[in-house]
Amino acid sequence: MQESPKELVARHLDEDRVLDLLRASIQTPSVTGSERGYADLLGQAMREMDFDHSEVLPFAEDRANVWGGLRGTGGGAGVMFLGHIDTVSVGDWAQQWAGSPREDPFGAVVVDGEMTGRGSADQKAGVVAAIMAMDLIKRSGVRLKGDVTGVFVADEEGGEPGSATGQSLGIKACVTEIEAGRIPSADFAVYTEPTTLQVYTAQMGFLTADITVHGESAYFGMPWLGRDALRQAHVLLSRLWDYSDGLWEAARHPLIERPFVLVTGVQAGGLVAVPGEAVISLIQKILPGQSLDEAQAGLDDLLKAAAVRDGIQATIEYTSPRDHPAGGTPAELIGENPHAATLQRALRTVAPDRGGVEGAPYWSEMSFTQRQLGIPTVYCGPGDISCCHTADERVSVREVIQATEAFALFILETCGVEPEMSPTPSKEML
Repeated sequence: MQESPKELVARHLDEDRVLDLLRASIQTPSVTGSERGYADLLGQAMREMDFDHSEVLPFAEDRANVWGGLRGTGGGAGVMFLGHIDTVSVGDWAQQWAGSPREDPFGAVVVDGEMTGRGSADQKAGVVAAIMAMDLIKRSGVRLKGDVTGVFVADEEGGEPGSATGQSLGIKACVTEIEAGRIPSADFAVYTEPTTLQVYTAQMGFLTADITVHGESAYFGMPWLGRDALRQAHVLLSRLWDYSDGLWEAARHPLIERPFVLVTGVQAGGLVAVPGEAVISLIQKILPGQSLDEAQAGLDDLLKAAAVRDGIQATIEYTSPRDHPAGGTPAELIGENPHAATLQRALRTVAPDRGGVEGAPYWSEMSFTQRQLGIPTVYCGPGDISCCHTADERVSVREVIQATEAFALFILETCGVEPEMSPTPSKEML
């Protein structure tokens, strides 16, 4: 009697093998701008796993993407796993955990069933789960009909202040490779952002901007000789908050909730004098179905109105171009998708309380594959976004193993298996 897919996956799953790669991943720093070492590690790992493809693709000094996968025999759907290999910086991690086992942000220690370290949840756990799911299938001897590919990119995170990073240069380079046929395209893509193994079918869009209010400095004892940029910025802040309130009341999305403008910083002055310049930093949340062009025009119009109504002289710079000059576009998987349903079933097979549909409270790069390449895309991976970008970043070891199992089941069903090596379907999965 042939094995069911669940039995086949369980027999070939090697938990130590999964955790060894995750540990090595966390122990290899890959802060945005310096991703090449981790790309090399993943490329070497996929070569040692005897993947049909494995290639590191440098695109700048100390920066690279990496991809690899298994070639199908034909006739099945193609699956692509995507993930970013860069992380945010460690910040005050060592100070917060001084004297504890977690002191080293790249230590990859396990505490209370969770592996800790920078990048553990965001998103090396998801990248590792995708690779190890492909490795499991390779070691099982099953021959897939459709291709399964892992594409792992640099430059997704926001980047370091003052650096030319955080502009999605990695995924942009890979889109070019996919369009040229040098990396296989797919019928469905899973971007392995941390979702606690739920399926995120929609994401917010965003724009970030610095508004510079132009005044005129003057000696502090004679302030009437100047024009106080900070006082003008105070008026403009009120206009921005009123504008945000209007956005909030005007629209709501069932998965993403409401749009708004959040002021993230104000800088002005520094000398004992009338501030001659003030800078307001902000981010605007944009819902699926809303236009980034219209959001940009709305802020531009607000500044024009402030100039006429309040006499405020200000200029605006959009600071994080992604797939749009002002930011990142929202995206959503519209309607029923059979591959998304298969992914949900696979997740529920290994974790009955997972596999639900939710929306991403962040922006990542699904808009590139979905909008530019026409590949239906969702987010799904181990890890909880709420601890990411903090000194408390960690990921459940069990969740990483569950992700590996579920991804393998998903690949088997979606790509299809040659008949002589097909596992017997079961009521639990497939």
